[in-house]
Amino acid sequence: MAIVSPQQQPQIHRFPQFKYVDGVRWLPPLSAFGRFAVVALFDSDSDSSSIEIHSLTQNPLDMAPQSFWTSPSRISSLKTSQFYQNPLVFASTYTGSLHVLSVEPMDASLDSELSVPEKVLHDRPISCVDVMDGGGECLTVAEDGRVNLVSVGESGLNYRRIFDSNGLVSYTAAKWASPTEFATGGCGFSLQWWDQRKPGGAVSQFKGDWASGIVHCIDIHPSRKHTCLAGGSFGTVFAWDLRWQQQPIILSGLEGSKTSNFSPCESEVWEVHYDPYIKSGNIGGMSSSQILPAMICSEDGIITSIEQGKQPVELLAEPCAINGFDIDRQHPSEVICNLEWESVAILSRP
Repeated sequence: MAIVSPQQQPQIHRFPQFKYVDGVRWLPPLSAFGRFAVVALFDSDSDSSSIEIHSLTQNPLDMAPQSFWTSPSRISSLKTSQFYQNPLVFASTYTGSLHVLSVEPMDASLDSELSVPEKVLHDRPISCVDVMDGGGECLTVAEDGRVNLVSVGESGLNYRRIFDSNGLVSYTAAKWASPTEFATGGCGFSLQWWDQRKPGGAVSQFKGDWASGIVHCIDIHPSRKHTCLAGGSFGTVFAWDLRWQQQPIILSGLEGSKTSNFSPCESEVWEVHYDPYIKSGNIGGMSSSQILPAMICSEDGIITSIEQGKQPVELLAEPCAINGFDIDRQHPSEVICNLEWESVAILSRP
């Protein structure tokens, strides 16, 4: 199976930042007209980190900084959310702190900050944060084996530890599935399923027996809550269905093994998202065991659409790593990504 090109090539717009780009996310809409993106930056010359809100203009497409916030440490994970009509930015750091920034809808300024200082949630860099859709509930995980829940309240941030493996298990990815359930991932292509109604540890676990590797990213579709889509080492992308827990569906990677599937990349898959832009026939009439179309980015510089049983479609190929991307929920044809070589790129699909 070979990588194919899309029937119509997306328009690609690159915006040099002259700083290392640690993360990008679309900001939930502030108004019916304006569009904004959140960019996490690291300046190696001054050893300083910041988060900037960039406004986007059309015809021609351009982005310009609107406001910024200086971070006490380099950003390790970045998410956005809409909470009571107010956009929030969640940023974790390599020193283990968590920061929640409120965005003023009138002028897109970062007008307030709530934070949990370093060493409180984690003793190591926070690997991943994930925020519940439409809420202020944030998961944090790290290689120290801790899983925490941080909630945005009227009086500030409240936090509690859900689990602590005391370093026996490392967690590198997390994703909400419902208001009470979530998934985590880590070494050995492992995935864990958690239910807050059943405290004490994960209620289900999976560990790939085909190779050693790390899960870097997870996505869960709201209509397929029982299926975790995971990406990680060696270009691997696989789905774990809770109804058939020992039969993962491998969509990419592990070339040369008995479970071999063609891989559009050979290195780390840094991010995976279900892709609402691709219409896979009658999705409403699809079997619940069918894996919905998805998009990945990788260390070897590609963004590719993958779909079960079909050839992967390459959307972008760069001479450097693509470390993350985000699909605009309001305009799913628009994809923003951060490139290793100090740039942000936006793909506009026809």
